[in-house]
Amino acid sequence: MMKFASRRSRVMVALAAALVLAGSAAEARVGGRSSFGSRGARTYTPPPATRTAPEAAAPIQRSQIPNQGPNMTRPGTPAPNVAQPRRFGFGTGLMAGLFGAGLLGMLFGHGFFGGLGGLASIFGLLLQIGLVVLLVSFAMKWFRRRQEPAYAGPDQGYARSMGGSVPPTGGRPMSGGLGAGLGGGLGSALGGALGGRSQQAQARPGVRDEIGIGESDYAAFERGLVEMQDAYSREDVAKLWQLATPEMAGYIQEELNDNAARGVVNKLSNVRLNQGDLSEAWREGSTDYATVAMRFGITDVMTDRATGRVVEGDPNKVEEATELWTFRRDQGGSWKVSAIQQA
Repeated sequence: MMKFASRRSRVMVALAAALVLAGSAAEARVGGRSSFGSRGARTYTPPPATRTAPEAAAPIQRSQIPNQGPNMTRPGTPAPNVAQPRRFGFGTGLMAGLFGAGLLGMLFGHGFFGGLGGLASIFGLLLQIGLVVLLVSFAMKWFRRRQEPAYAGPDQGYARSMGGSVPPTGGRPMSGGLGAGLGGGLGSALGGALGGRSQQAQARPGVRDEIGIGESDYAAFERGLVEMQDAYSREDVAKLWQLATPEMAGYIQEELNDNAARGVVNKLSNVRLNQGDLSEAWREGSTDYATVAMRFGITDVMTDRATGRVVEGDPNKVEEATELWTFRRDQGGSWKVSAIQQA
């Protein structure tokens, strides 16, 4: 009986340890593989799909901006249907007039059609009215066509995919790593394959860029990705508060505190940007936002805080992750991470 109890105790301990390790693995990497932060007025609006992240991004799970649900008014959202009062149009007014004239004719002894001079008069009146309606309709269409703007051809429009905007086939996503990632793929020539720097800035005309993202911005985005992972791995809280908004830095610091309570350290290394592209960029007052889809390689392990022993992950394996990072810039300052969403 004692042997059975001892064996059961060992099994329970093993299960508890497995659950702890599973919890650590599920929350590994910056953000704990969750979607959190703020994207201004577009926090709960899915960012447009890109070639790097063609699937819909995971919705924001934690944010200081309240989610008011589907009834929240968003740009481009049609107004709810409101019952309109009943209107009587041209046809109902005409028939009412004809019917009234017929009744008057009957009252004065001229028959139902006597009020309008007989059936021939009715058909003559209808014919005249029809001609007038046709002339007015033709004139309105002619003036409307003259006032319509000339629209761009299909090569300058959006290529729709998964509910978002994907650049035309002429644009290429960036590839490479720290030397040819966001800054090198979109802001400069990709190893000379796409031509000079001046031509590369126009490589993706279909992107929803309302503020004009340039080479220095793409380089800042890539640098933010690498420095955030490094600061998180070193548990450098001061650096995290420099790289992220106060909201994001607070969330990430909570994760570090949880790791410390469990006695583990999340070590991240070999961060390399493989591909990425801009999803959208916009301005709200004096604040600029830019959401970038990034696919990057990373070595993600969990180690014991006391001994340094690897308790989860493979230190010799480089995993690949795809996330959408939103950066915020206040009054022309530096870009800071304001949201991370899983692709």
